[in-house]
Amino acid sequence: MKTPYIRLNEKVVVIINGKGGAGKDTVCDITANFFKSETVSAITPIKKIAREFGWNGEKDKKSRKFLSDLKRAFINYNGLPNKYLEEEYYKFMESDIDILFVHIRENDQIDDFKRRVKSKCITLLIRTKVNNQSEIQYGNYSDDNVEDYNYDYYYLNNQPLENLSSDFLHFIMGVFKKEGVLCCENA
Repeated sequence: MKTPYIRLNEKVVVIINGKGGAGKDTVCDITANFFKSETVSAITPIKKIAREFGWNGEKDKKSRKFLSDLKRAFINYNGLPNKYLEEEYYKFMESDIDILFVHIRENDQIDDFKRRVKSKCITLLIRTKVNNQSEIQYGNYSDDNVEDYNYDYYYLNNQPLENLSSDFLHFIMGVFKKEGVLCCENA
């Protein structure tokens, strides 16, 4: 039997970032086990376009640079990534979901999206020291500059997978309590 969701007293947007392999998707999945949450990414419309023209989903350095450059081109041309995120944000605001995780890599795009959001919005950087992931340079603007932003919160993913769920749940509940959005009966 599924445990009832922990509810928040207002909707929260969490802009999440981190280098490849830091565990961003994993912590979003952990959160979804306890809270009504959803995850979207600024790269989604770019990946769709890239697939139409031959990209097969690879995550190697060449592909990461291609996606980063293509995303930057669309940011400069018509703002496609943040237009997509804004549409997803409005769907979220009309839903019964409490938390929207938004994957955005570029600092200027984080700031642009934050200006568009009318609900509580926090930024979170996920770091890891596993396999020296924090030291890897991918050779593209999007991946290599994730540390160059002043995030509201930082989480160090240094837990074995079997301990990560309870550790991150404790962390995120502390964040929501500090932000004043965790309902009293949940605390």
